[in-house]
Amino acid sequence: MREGSLEAPTRHPIDWKSDTFWDKDALNDELERVYDICHGCRRCVSLCDSFPTLFDLIDESETFEVDGVDRADYTKVVDQCYLCDLCFLTKCPYVPPHEFNVDFPHLMLRAKAIKFKEQGGNLRDKSLTSTDTMLGIMSIPLVDITVNALNQNAGFRKVVEKTLDIHHEAPLPRMHAKTLRKRVAPLIKPVEPRAIGETTGKVALYATCYGNYNSPEVGEDFVRVFQHNDIHIDVVPKEKCCGMPKLELGDLDAVDALKQANIPVLAQLVDRGYDLVAPIPSCVLMYKQELPLMYPDDPEVQKVKQAFYDPFEYLWLRHKAGALKTEFPNGIGNVAYQVACHQRVQNIGLKTRDVLALVADSEVVAHERCSGHDGTYAVKSETRDKSVKIARPTVRKVNEQAPDHFISDCPMAGAQIANLSDKVDEALHPMTLLRMAYGL
Repeated sequence: MREGSLEAPTRHPIDWKSDTFWDKDALNDELERVYDICHGCRRCVSLCDSFPTLFDLIDESETFEVDGVDRADYTKVVDQCYLCDLCFLTKCPYVPPHEFNVDFPHLMLRAKAIKFKEQGGNLRDKSLTSTDTMLGIMSIPLVDITVNALNQNAGFRKVVEKTLDIHHEAPLPRMHAKTLRKRVAPLIKPVEPRAIGETTGKVALYATCYGNYNSPEVGEDFVRVFQHNDIHIDVVPKEKCCGMPKLELGDLDAVDALKQANIPVLAQLVDRGYDLVAPIPSCVLMYKQELPLMYPDDPEVQKVKQAFYDPFEYLWLRHKAGALKTEFPNGIGNVAYQVACHQRVQNIGLKTRDVLALVADSEVVAHERCSGHDGTYAVKSETRDKSVKIARPTVRKVNEQAPDHFISDCPMAGAQIANLSDKVDEALHPMTLLRMAYGL
């Protein structure tokens, strides 16, 4: 038996429709097996709190082994996993094709799914993950102004913490009645698409819940930059949440319902010659990895997977063929770039950094450490302090750099770091910085 593996990791489909997947005894047996492997390795201890939680349970048991841990405590490890996938793709030496066959994130997903099926979710968790409904309501004209004002009120935030367990210090996103869809509609103009390599030059922007309601200005940046580079861009005509928040909760039935709503629309766009991009890495990952693994035999899902790109991956592919404009009238100076976890695990390299590095007299320093935000993890009262601890190394590096600009492909990750940093006032989306460099 090999000690570790040097081969590229491979992912097995998520067999969530089988009876075995939902067998709790089988789950606990697999948790014990994998926990024992992790105990003997401990290489992932610095990634998130799942591993310190596991190792503390083992080290405080009577046997100092996994067999001394009460199986009822297994879920304490599961609760700390936010499915960032970094352990699988950057740390674990025992992932497939190694014979140990360890896929820690998807084992955690299975445990979350069984827990949700047995217990459901509380009001807070259901609300935070029902992004279409909640953000839609809070972005109604005048309601958005009220919500934004209340979220800045310390007294109100403490009431919310007592009633809903949403931490009073966690930064919450602003609501916008003038959504991304409303902002970009007058900007859309026809551009004659030109296929370059695997790209068609014709793009549909999947706005995402966060992009549409919380950072709508980024949509304008996308349209300006893509049109400037002779890429035709439209907005996906209708969409629901990608399903990542529900996936992290373990609500696979809700993920399935969202898939049924989104995939036909996106697949039809692909049939019409569109490539697909999104401003949030988690949404891109959902369509490039999670849904294809949940539906390996669905040709429409696989079609969408092949057409979905990280936006800077897309621009870099165009650049390699000489189709990206590299005349930048404005410099961007010294830039601190936090690389979002759900972008790192797409295996595309640091394409955001590479594109921005084309701007003369600029320095982009990549910080490949977690922000600790991780969906809803950073706003929950019980995990807020842990999220801050996870973010601390990144915050320290950004503070030491004291950059002219701070960016992250994930607006939520960026907001977390900016909120904790002493040296940056705001986080920008990289597309905003690229638009600034172009002078658009």
